[in-house]
Amino acid sequence: MRKVLVLAAHPDDETLGCGGTLLKHKASGDEIRWLIATCMREEDGFQRERIVARKEEIERVTTMYGFDEVYNLDVPAMKTDEIPIGELVNRISTIFQLIKPETLYLPFKGDIHSDHRILFEAAYSCTKAFRHPLLKRVAMYETISETEFAPSLYGHAFIPNYFIDVSDFLHEKLEIMRVYKSEIGEHPFPRSIENIKSLATFRGATAGCQYAESFVILKEIW
Repeated sequence: MRKVLVLAAHPDDETLGCGGTLLKHKASGDEIRWLIATCMREEDGFQRERIVARKEEIERVTTMYGFDEVYNLDVPAMKTDEIPIGELVNRISTIFQLIKPETLYLPFKGDIHSDHRILFEAAYSCTKAFRHPLLKRVAMYETISETEFAPSLYGHAFIPNYFIDVSDFLHEKLEIMRVYKSEIGEHPFPRSIENIKSLATFRGATAGCQYAESFVILKEIW
């Protein structure tokens, strides 16, 4: 049994990037935990109805995955850059100390959304072996509508080097994604069910299975 933690800049990132992988971990008997970084607030222009709906979505998704625990950093959405990086590091490190994860999934460092980039930087700063010696695997996942829109330049392009067969879990992943009604749309909108399935098909063809999710491994100790 492994302790797995996924950091989502926004609810739905965890499902887009590694939903099938999380379900596979759970089916294998691993403990899975969800760290949600941002939140919606009325003072930032979000309607109360939308905030309530998002809370209900999180509750449903938590149940569908069977998360062992869910944590929140409560950073205002799209205002991550207003929080001192040192404060973000301290908040995330506190959670790491509490959970002691062995496997960590992070947003891709080159994503076009600044929330993703900043939170990656803060979280990755917490992965030093002398601070968290139990952490054996750190991987970046790809998020449709953020990762593919990053500049296709060295250091920004997502070049996967690790694949997980999620053939048995893709249907369930898509059902979870449908919970986020306001985040999905019809093709060719990037976050469409068709596009999510197409990416899994493409990654699966690369890996030699029906459906796969892909990652960039930053650390692996075996």
